[in-house]
Amino acid sequence: MGPGGDAARPGRFFGVYLLYCLNPRHRGRVYVGFTVNPTRRVQQHNGGRKKGGAWRTSGRGPWAMVLIVHGFPSAVAALRFEWAWQHPQASRRLAHVGPRLRSEAAFAFHLRVLAHMLRVPPWVRLPLTVRWLRADFRCDLCPPPPPHMPLTFGPPPPRAAAPKRRAGPLADLESEPDQDAESCCALCARSFQDEEGPLCCPHPGCRLRAHVICLAEEFLEKEPGQLLPLEGQCPGCKNSLLWGDLIWLCQMGTEEEEENLELEEEHWTDMLET
Repeated sequence: MGPGGDAARPGRFFGVYLLYCLNPRHRGRVYVGFTVNPTRRVQQHNGGRKKGGAWRTSGRGPWAMVLIVHGFPSAVAALRFEWAWQHPQASRRLAHVGPRLRSEAAFAFHLRVLAHMLRVPPWVRLPLTVRWLRADFRCDLCPPPPPHMPLTFGPPPPRAAAPKRRAGPLADLESEPDQDAESCCALCARSFQDEEGPLCCPHPGCRLRAHVICLAEEFLEKEPGQLLPLEGQCPGCKNSLLWGDLIWLCQMGTEEEEENLELEEEHWTDMLET
């Protein structure tokens, strides 16, 4: 398998979280939101609207971030997940999920919705991680997440520093690669365009570089009815690879890009709440 677990890893963080209100006057209220920085975001919620928090949480704190789902391939994917979790009755993907019962707490209802979201397309195919941030709030999801979605506990692991520029895992090899081979896809032999970054096998010594679509088709040969692979065997070194790990490695961003995402997060949140 490729990189995984709680080890520090490069790449952008896109998460959708669940807040729980600890204020006795509003205890039991919950809030679903999107973030690229969980620690900063919960501080904003508890700081109120003037500190960047959402208007629905302002003045009702303290709030605890009890659970976060992360591993989305893009901010758009995370925002769509957030919207469906906030509005399950309006999502055609969740038409089978019953409405909140009179005797059902908001927290329990949101966990019920989440459990079903992780089991339906398109989210069932994503390399997501379900992370409990507060052990005292931990509950079993029913139905449980798919086998490829790990259930973890504690704060998100620190991300490894993103390099300024890197051609991929092959840049660390001692020997100089063949420049012609490096500029072409190993599966279709066509050259890479400037705007598309190739997927590279992270296993030491493997020089596989391929178009995203070419490698996806290779992985999906045993699942012809699917659009997004979960895992597959590297055509070069024959090692097993998780699709989510390949995407993480391909999308490593610079520190400047990370700062821009943090600023854009507040803009997205404001648009969705107005």
